[in-house]
Amino acid sequence: MGEKDIERQAPNVARMKMLGATVVPATSGSKTLKDATNEAIRDWINHPQDTFYIIGSVVGPHPYPDMVARFQSVISKEIRSQLQEKIGTELPKAVIACVGGGSNAAGTFYHFLDEPSVEIIAVEAAGCGVHSGMSAATTQLGKPGILHGSKSYVMQTADGQVVEPHSISAGLDYPGIGPMHANLFATGRGQFLSATDKEALEASFELAKLEGIIPALESAHALAALKQLKFVKDDNVVICLSGRGDKDMETYMNELNKK
Repeated sequence: MGEKDIERQAPNVARMKMLGATVVPATSGSKTLKDATNEAIRDWINHPQDTFYIIGSVVGPHPYPDMVARFQSVISKEIRSQLQEKIGTELPKAVIACVGGGSNAAGTFYHFLDEPSVEIIAVEAAGCGVHSGMSAATTQLGKPGILHGSKSYVMQTADGQVVEPHSISAGLDYPGIGPMHANLFATGRGQFLSATDKEALEASFELAKLEGIIPALESAHALAALKQLKFVKDDNVVICLSGRGDKDMETYMNELNKK
């Protein structure tokens, strides 16, 4: 896990250690998700006899992106089941999810990919602003390239060096997207938006006050995008809340202390 992410997600790290995990900090580069993935793959390659590589996102070499998407597809399967039960149809107007690597989004979109009436909306992290130099909005800033063993869109310099991303949320702080999402973007099947750190924080506090739910900062980006979209009263829109805000409480508390 990136050394920076260990600090900003201390509750998650404590839980992992209680469950018996050894958490090794990645101290290279930006010390975030990209660098942790680098180090995990490097360790796996150097110790193939006794090491398995397991990742929780739809990135990396085949078959990992496909495997993770299939595992996460339980999300869209459940969405369809609950919609049928609650409103009498399995198909919403739109499904919205945040995208870093994009595992929660892959699961949310999976069983709607072949349903053209359902809008697929992915929301990336704009950080301090898409063109601020501190962003992770890959589809707006990236170009085709290879990252962690798969071809996708990658934030990179003219000579192919990876550009360091930035997001207030650890899970979206990644300079690429999974190949499935790259295809959704390239073909136009998915609509890709972005939300800034500030917009995500505002969406988090709004949801907490209105619904009593404290979302993960990643999920808050999907919520923030609602203000960029237009729906009518009877549209059924599903937003994936991919995690709870427990792990982000330090960031939330810092924001509250500013007010």
